[in-house]
Amino acid sequence: MNSSAKRWLLVALLAILGFGSLLARASQPATAAAPDPSIAVLSRKIEAILHKTHTPGAGIAIVRRDGPEWIAAFGLADVAAHKSVTPDTLFRIGSTSKMFVSLSLLKLEAEGKLSLQDTLKSRAPDLPCENPWERTDPVRLFHLLEHTSGWDDLGFRDYAFSPDHEVPLREALDLRPGSRHSRWRPGTRFSYSNAGPAVAAYVVQRVTGQRFEDYVEQNFFRPLGMNTASYFGTPDVLNRLTKLYRGDGKTTVPYWKISVRPSGAINASAREMANLVQFFLNRGAVGGQPLLPASATDRMEKPTSTYAAREGLAVGYGLSNYATPDGEWIFHGHDGAVFGGITELAYLPAAGAGYVVMINSGRLDALTQISSLIRSRITRGLKPAEFPPIARVPPAIARDYAGWYELASPRSEPTHFLARLIALAEVNVNETGLILHSLNQPPVSLVAVSDRLFRLRGDAAPTLALIADRTDGTFVQSTAPVGGLTWLRIPGWVVALELEIVAFAALAMSTTVAFAFVWIPRKIFGRLSNAGHLSVRTLPLLATLSFAVLAALYPFQVGPATLARFGHATPWSVALCALTLVFPVLAAAGLLRALQFRNAAINRAAWWHAFLTSALLCIVAGYLGCWGMIGYRSWV
Repeated sequence: MNSSAKRWLLVALLAILGFGSLLARASQPATAAAPDPSIAVLSRKIEAILHKTHTPGAGIAIVRRDGPEWIAAFGLADVAAHKSVTPDTLFRIGSTSKMFVSLSLLKLEAEGKLSLQDTLKSRAPDLPCENPWERTDPVRLFHLLEHTSGWDDLGFRDYAFSPDHEVPLREALDLRPGSRHSRWRPGTRFSYSNAGPAVAAYVVQRVTGQRFEDYVEQNFFRPLGMNTASYFGTPDVLNRLTKLYRGDGKTTVPYWKISVRPSGAINASAREMANLVQFFLNRGAVGGQPLLPASATDRMEKPTSTYAAREGLAVGYGLSNYATPDGEWIFHGHDGAVFGGITELAYLPAAGAGYVVMINSGRLDALTQISSLIRSRITRGLKPAEFPPIARVPPAIARDYAGWYELASPRSEPTHFLARLIALAEVNVNETGLILHSLNQPPVSLVAVSDRLFRLRGDAAPTLALIADRTDGTFVQSTAPVGGLTWLRIPGWVVALELEIVAFAALAMSTTVAFAFVWIPRKIFGRLSNAGHLSVRTLPLLATLSFAVLAALYPFQVGPATLARFGHATPWSVALCALTLVFPVLAAAGLLRALQFRNAAINRAAWWHAFLTSALLCIVAGYLGCWGMIGYRSWV
């Protein structure tokens, strides 16, 4: 072989070897992209929050329109078994479940099978409910979803009802039909009620002929790829479900079979909830195919049926969807809580970004801190909304709305008697803003956006409205973060009188107990002269003690133990009922006794003290009676 041929052979061999090397490299998997260092920092911060708050575990997803950016699992799903949370671990999402009620009605409306404007009476005539304004202002389906029907929230009996089997929805709705009473004109005030969405789900059952949960699984869970999500605590679900924990991160909370499942019973994973967020970001489409028209998700995000919405307030509660300002941003979504677990789903429609956070603990501070970190990440680099300029309020409007207000939209009627007093607020309106002084909250200062709309200085959207419609009184309405409440203006002298009675009654009761430590020992040891009829002293003391025990026993905070005690006829609930009867009887008996012996030989200072104390206690008893608290049976 000559030298020229050898050279060509060498070139050919090198070419073949080089081509083979290229083929070998091409056949190898591509090198994984380097991890995002900012995600690593975010993970460490989240782990620190969970550790600090004693929260065992969390499932988290950050989502963009084209899919999840990050799905993560932290900590333990079962502390005792040391079982880790995974992206497929199920969490209880609580009231976030309500979103599927609104989605179901919107789908049926898009198919022409109902209208959200339909009256409840026309769609569920068999369901007992009472509305004094039915002729002119009937309860409509969208009122149930926007919580503007005026109904009371579920009571102790409803929440405590957790049988071994999952009951039909109608059976759950029949537990306390009296709560379905419109306390004010429907479509005017927001007041969160778990009864409304459950009744709307019952309408879905009547229209489709399907069990609501089956309808949701067929029309939403499956298309969204939420294949393990469930309303029910089946053995398979419980095996996938995280344990739920109290705030200490160690004490477990039993699985709660929520009677009105559509309002809060779904179990779902972080991966599945990421699909739901993406669905909203894509305006009702899944995989490029519309599951709902975009107009339906637009409607879901818009509050319409309050006084404030008619004044132009664009934030608030839409169809199972909060619009909440957070500085320059307006987030949409819903949160949810059960005993031992909290969930938050939120998204920015225009930015195409959202997230979900689920924790297996009742530590709201943990969820709030984690959400704050994630919001900072997904808004990074986005152009914030511009703050509207400060407007001028006409002097006539400022004069009309300045004054004292009482809470006029309580969520729970059994606590209305208390909320009405502690939520008294004074509104001061000036030419450029408003200051809201509430007795139980720090003062809130807002600036005017128009002559009737006001915003916090740090928010781009208004959250409080002065209501022009004064048919039923002078109202101020707000959304979060001011409180999501409705206040009704009342005369200043009424506020002064109520607060003075409360103060004097508290003083009289405290001095009654203090004086007892003086006169009872003196009576025992025979050193009490001119005592006279001891019942004059004794009855106010007994009435005071019964009220003190009543106040100590009243379930101001709701938890599993509270529901067990007051959701059924137990020694606790029966004792509470008995005390609401004993207290007014003792107060009235004390007043009558003092009047009976007003001219008897009794120490005048002692008589006047007993008389005034009994009179004040009778006023307190009368106030409780006006709010239906005399003979209150929490288990009914």
